[in-house]
Amino acid sequence: MQQKDVLPMKPEPAEKRAATAAPLNITGSEAVIRSLIAEGVETIFGYPGGAIMPIYDALYDFQDKVHHILVRHEQGATHAAQGYARTSGKTGVVFATSGPGATNLVTGLADAYMDSTPMVCITGQVAAHLLGTDAFQETDVIGITMPITKWNIQVTRPEDIPGAIAKAFYIAGSGRPGPVLVDITRNAQVAKFDFEYKKCDYIRSYRPVPEMDPEAVKEAAALINSAKRPYIFCGHGVLLAGAEKELITLAEKAGIPIASTLLGLSAVPVDHPMYVGYLGMHGNYAPNIMTNECDVLIAVGMRFDDRITGDVSQFVKQAKVIHIEIDAAEINKIIKADVAVHADAKTALTALIKLVEPAKHDEWLKGFREADKKEEEKVSQKELYPAEGGLKMAEVVRMISERTEGKAVLVTDVGQHQMIASRYYRFKDPNTNITSGGMGTMGFALPAAMGAKVGTPEKEVVAVIGDGCFQMTLQELGTIYQSEIGVKIVILNNNFLGMVRQWQQLFFDKRYSSTEMINPDFVQIAKGFFVPGRKVTDRADIVAAVDEMISHKGAYLLEVVVEKEDNVFPMVPSGQPIANIRLE
Repeated sequence: MQQKDVLPMKPEPAEKRAATAAPLNITGSEAVIRSLIAEGVETIFGYPGGAIMPIYDALYDFQDKVHHILVRHEQGATHAAQGYARTSGKTGVVFATSGPGATNLVTGLADAYMDSTPMVCITGQVAAHLLGTDAFQETDVIGITMPITKWNIQVTRPEDIPGAIAKAFYIAGSGRPGPVLVDITRNAQVAKFDFEYKKCDYIRSYRPVPEMDPEAVKEAAALINSAKRPYIFCGHGVLLAGAEKELITLAEKAGIPIASTLLGLSAVPVDHPMYVGYLGMHGNYAPNIMTNECDVLIAVGMRFDDRITGDVSQFVKQAKVIHIEIDAAEINKIIKADVAVHADAKTALTALIKLVEPAKHDEWLKGFREADKKEEEKVSQKELYPAEGGLKMAEVVRMISERTEGKAVLVTDVGQHQMIASRYYRFKDPNTNITSGGMGTMGFALPAAMGAKVGTPEKEVVAVIGDGCFQMTLQELGTIYQSEIGVKIVILNNNFLGMVRQWQQLFFDKRYSSTEMINPDFVQIAKGFFVPGRKVTDRADIVAAVDEMISHKGAYLLEVVVEKEDNVFPMVPSGQPIANIRLE
């Protein structure tokens, strides 16, 4: 056999040499940290303990690559990761130990699950041979969190750690985002293996981004083109898809008014001519009452929860419904869609823009503006510019909005102050409304604001919190001080659990059962954590106090004592048709 000419061998590229080099023989704990670095993780929120101690020990050698923020409670870590994820667009990461450390994550996991926030929680667990023996701090965190995570897994061998973490990040951040939990036994953390990490971009049977049906888009466009009173509902999915520009382009081209859900706030600047307000139980009057006047409703990235629909049997019966939604489980779950577009919001809106015809609906839009005047006369004017009486929550929010020009990241807790802030803050930029929507978690705002500031350090971050909510997670002031997180904290203090008290006033004959609060000195508590602050009780002092807070370099707490029985209107009583919205 004739020998072929042998060409001189070229040296292998450095990347190939690195790929074929001997793998690292490392512990499972070091593999966790190296896997996170491979996923681009820069920040971890967590709290150490016995079962996760090997991972924290490994973290010690990577402090130049990964910043760990020590929270004061594991629930605070989850909310901080949520705030971080929702401002930065990255997946939030949490560490916690086994037993009570893991169970303290439950509220935050449920919150992230309801509000579609990408988060990876890594928990330590007792050694594999102790599983099921009721060992010290053993808890079945997989069973507990299965209903409130997008995916969870228990890892008992070190060689399974890289694959589990790769899948966790892919699942958490793809499709409709959500939280994932990886539970790692202690033996898997300390044993060694040959480490190799490959990012995950495919899992058999998991299709996070559906293939859009072009015929459904054509049907949707035909309905919009024939509509006399089209109406867009903008949900959180618009922000998650980064589809804000596409939504506005569609609305401008086809002359369609846009209303926002609570979590859809900030997708559209509130001063945009096509924006008509905030939907829901305590939303604006016009967008609520006009819902039952439209002839075509285009719901984009929202799920028709009960706070939007009220009595479902009386909701948009007169209209054709187009539902654009990435999660098939939400389509036809509550409101039957005449046209369902199962797709990512950005993809669907981009296709729709090409098919809709230019149109104007000036008379239809005029109806919203006329309803706005009614709300302004009955509610807004006296809330925003009160001439007498105690300080109003709305006037404080107005001043914050004016001082920050609507460009701050506004983080709200849950209750009256949340509804007031959502109604009156003049959002200008996307992803600047951070709140707990589906779960309505009291105590969310302070730790979420920490994460939001870490995620967008260049932005002003203002947390608006009620006196009841603040006392649920106030210990995170310690984290704020230690980690030098410059959040601005506004406590609207009415010495009540305000929203519950409002319901007791309106529906329970003013029987204020266990809702009045005797509060501590919040400013002194803040000073105990080395966070400066100020308390305001007089209207004459509020402008200077807000200016002082915003101009202060670093964290600052402003307590504002507001009217004790200040109610939030408009209001749709729970379970009633949205047409029953009350202005007083």
